[in-house]
Amino acid sequence: MPSLGGWEWVVLAVVALVLFGGTKLSTFGKNAGKAIREFKEESGVGDKQLPKPADETKPDDSTPA
Repeated sequence: MPSLGGWEWVVLAVVALVLFGGTKLSTFGKNAGKAIREFKEESGVGDKQLPKPADETKPDDSTPA
């Protein structure tokens, strides 16, 4: 499947600007940035709350008699 090149992105941006207008697009961009920032903050919180695993001890090489 071909990926979008530079000109395709420009055309998509112009079409979106014409359809939605500058105010709607700026509001959408702000809301998207805020959502991404909140997601990153919330996803990082869980990692800090997990306890660290205890060090594993190796069994002794000696076998009981």
